Formats: sequence, C-alpha cells, structure tokens
Amino acid sequence: MSYPTDRKYTKEHEWITADGKIGITNHAQDSLGDIVFVDLPKTGTEITSGKTFGTVESVKAVSDLYAPASGIVTEVNGSLATAPEQVNKDAHGSWMVKIKLKDPAELNALLSAADYEKFVSEEAGH
Repeated sequence: MSYPTDRKYTKEHEWITADGKIGITNHAQDSLGDIVFVDLPKTGTEITSGKTFGTVESVKAVSDLYAPASGIVTEVNGSLATAPEQVNKDAHGSWMVKIKLKDPAELNALLSAADYEKFVSEEAGH
C-alpha cells in the first residue's frame, strides 16, 4: 500500500496534514477491523503530542488515538459519530479532528510516507 505523501505519520499509526487534520492510517484501520465507534474530543480541547486524545472501537478491540502534534481542536468530524465505518472505507480521507498547531515544527519529527511504509513493513516482519 502506498501512503499519501501530503502528510506525516506516527509509529502509533496516526497521520496529520500540514493544516492540522488528524486521522488513522489504512494499516491501523486494517488491523482494527470493522470500526463501530469513534470517541473524539470536543472543539476547544487542547491535545498534546504523544498523549491520547480519543479512542477507536472496533469489533476486535478499543484502541487509543495518540496526538501526532500539540494544539487546540478547532473542528471534529461529526459524521464519524453516526458513520464510523467511513474510516474503514477511506482511512486517509476520513479525518477525525482538525487542530490549530501549537508548533508546526513538531511535524518535522514525524515519519514521511516512505518512512512510515518502511516502518509498517518491518513491524509486519517482511
């Protein structure tokens, strides 16, 4: 699978775009299976890089969402409340929250698409 190059990735399988949209990767949704619920913070919540900011619940498990960068939540993708399966259909098109980045330089510490792809393939033992 090739990952979109217009964003940065974490080793916890989240992605973030330069304008602050955050979601989970295709690898993450694939590992989780059918997503049945997404628990996200409210607008105005401050999230901190590396800390949990919500959860994704699938038929298999509940997984924490980790913030790829710090900032204030400016928007929440409300459609996921009634249709969480959108993440399974299009993980890279279904953002979860949008944040106003506290420090855009934090993104420099994250993985590029190529680095993330390599990480996933090593993690899978290929």
